[in-house]
Amino acid sequence: MKHYLVVVNDGPYGNERPYNAMRLALNLIKHPEVSVRVFLLGDGVQCAVAGQETPNGYYNIERMMASLARRGEVAT
Repeated sequence: MKHYLVVVNDGPYGNERPYNAMRLALNLIKHPEVSVRVFLLGDGVQCAVAGQETPNGYYNIERMMASLARRGEVAT
């Protein structure tokens, strides 16, 4: 089994790093031989806040995080 740790330390909107991190983690957990942990650090903790208002043109990071929480591990 392979283990991956994805560290997110940027806020959910304003740049693409959190979105790309979530996208990577969501694709990794599709494989049964893979374990994924997402660690939210600093501004990255805002990715897990419920009730986010998603700016136009951005993906909803809250929904992506919820999907990860159901299928992987999220640590804050």
